[in-house]
Amino acid sequence: MKKHTIAPKRWWYIMPIVFITYSLAYLDRANFSFASAAGINEDLGITRGMSSLLGALFFLGYFFFQIPGAIYAERRSVKKLVFVCLILWGICASLTGMVSNIPMLAAIRFVLGVVEAAVMPAMLIYISNWFTKSERSRANTFLILGNPVTVLWMSVVSGYLIEAYGWREMFIIEGFPAVIWAVAWWFLVQDKPSQAKWLSNQEKADLQAQLQKEQEGIKAVRNYGEAFKSRNVILLCMQYFTWSIGVYGFVLWLPSILRNGMEMGMVQAGWLSAVPYLAATIAMLVVSWASDKLQNRKLFVWPLLLVGALAFLGSWLVGADNFWLSFTLLVIAGAAMYAPYGPFFAIIPEMLPRNVAGGAMALINSMGALGSFLGSWVVGYLNGATGSPSASYIFMAASLLISVCLTLIVKPADNKQPPVPHGAKHA
Repeated sequence: MKKHTIAPKRWWYIMPIVFITYSLAYLDRANFSFASAAGINEDLGITRGMSSLLGALFFLGYFFFQIPGAIYAERRSVKKLVFVCLILWGICASLTGMVSNIPMLAAIRFVLGVVEAAVMPAMLIYISNWFTKSERSRANTFLILGNPVTVLWMSVVSGYLIEAYGWREMFIIEGFPAVIWAVAWWFLVQDKPSQAKWLSNQEKADLQAQLQKEQEGIKAVRNYGEAFKSRNVILLCMQYFTWSIGVYGFVLWLPSILRNGMEMGMVQAGWLSAVPYLAATIAMLVVSWASDKLQNRKLFVWPLLLVGALAFLGSWLVGADNFWLSFTLLVIAGAAMYAPYGPFFAIIPEMLPRNVAGGAMALINSMGALGSFLGSWVVGYLNGATGSPSASYIFMAASLLISVCLTLIVKPADNKQPPVPHGAKHA
């Protein structure tokens, strides 16, 4: 018998809000890659080694403020936290276009990371308040789709803005939408279903009952300390750290890698940079649907990361002389690295009870930020030091292979008490 979906209008109301919010966060962190390829280094006197560090500084700020943000979101309000963050990161993003020296740029990159740090764990907590286990992989994917879809259109728009005006104007223009959206966010969002005027009392009761029933099948965890020391949380932290090395090494330096491989302008680099993210968007939708259908999370994480690692190794073997074949393999790598996000972030709320799940997701995401810092710094450094992306392909492939191994030894089902009723399969 097909299960009735509670309040299907949740998808139409909440998902566009979630998608737009994370899209704007991603826009204001990823456009630095286009400034790097378009002359910011020459204008400010930034060396290649310093460029990779500046690109990575964002993730250092992002790393330190994940957990405090998640605790506030879990115990107080996602709505208030994200409202303030939207305004602050929009201002920081626009100020990047006004910098006149390296210390100013470094400070703004770090602060941008700080004010964006809480957004991802806060939004994951928000989704877990509104969507049930059988929906969560798809809901997470609509959140994280803000990442590749933003880079998809941003790659094209940023290329045109830089061509028409310059990198400074690109930063200034692309910072405004976050501040404008903050106003819409404040009026559209409620923290819990019980506060929503657009749901009937019956829909609120049914949704609350289903969410509560899912909590009953999860082993109790007293506090954050106990959750953070659990074997699975430690393994997932290490897994996401190594996975993020590959993702952000790729995201931050793709335009530069493309321009290094073939003579092209910023507009062409923008269009070509968009292709992997189009492939990633399609892959994420298919994978999240399959993961929710089969209720098996790991099966939709490690095989795709393995494909990503093999594609990077293929790009290294093909070499710079075969640009289009190498580019095709990079498209495959990008899609394969992005596809597992929805299933991955559905693992935590199915393993840990509500009182600690948000903090655990923040801890895992903060380790991802540390991996992102390392990946974006080392890839930028290797590309500059060797004059070729070959060494960075090996580095990203090795990181993804380690991530595959760590995923395989995670055992989410071990943290469950009695099995979920109605014959549902384990994660």
